[in-house]
Amino acid sequence: MRLSSWKIEGVLPKDKKLVICVAPHTSNWDFFIGKIAYGSLGKKTSFLIKKEWVDNILVGWWLKLHGAIGVARDKRTSLTDKLAEQFKKAKELHLAITPEGTRKANPDWKMGFYHIARKANIPILLVGLDFKEKKAIILELFRPTGDEERDIKYIKEKYLGINAKYPELFDLGLA
Repeated sequence: MRLSSWKIEGVLPKDKKLVICVAPHTSNWDFFIGKIAYGSLGKKTSFLIKKEWVDNILVGWWLKLHGAIGVARDKRTSLTDKLAEQFKKAKELHLAITPEGTRKANPDWKMGFYHIARKANIPILLVGLDFKEKKAIILELFRPTGDEERDIKYIKEKYLGINAKYPELFDLGLA
């Protein structure tokens, strides 16, 4: 982190199981900054990636070593159920998810991070990557209430003022 001149702001909670909501996600650099920042705190994160990548002979082993969980997008199985079950079985699991689901502007966040946390009865750690300020910001530890619409609006509001690498690609959909 020192070499990149990025800083970490906030305090990492001691929870052994967390879904980490990381936004904004407008660049592939988000992944590397996030992994380095979290790793500098002495923690390992898992992350979701297309199954084809973890099955790849050349890079799959490296991705798995760094916490990759392959997702088969063509299967009609409940990924949120599977991940919630994985949380219940694990002693410790920190799963980072970018709710936009893409590096393009997407005001309609994917709700998987929220549903996994609800089903596994674990909190969501809200983390912002601010490229202008060069800060990985631990915003808040959030416990879903079950009022999905209100919760997501609240979560999105926490990201107001966070500067994406490509600001034109970050759309919270808040009017």
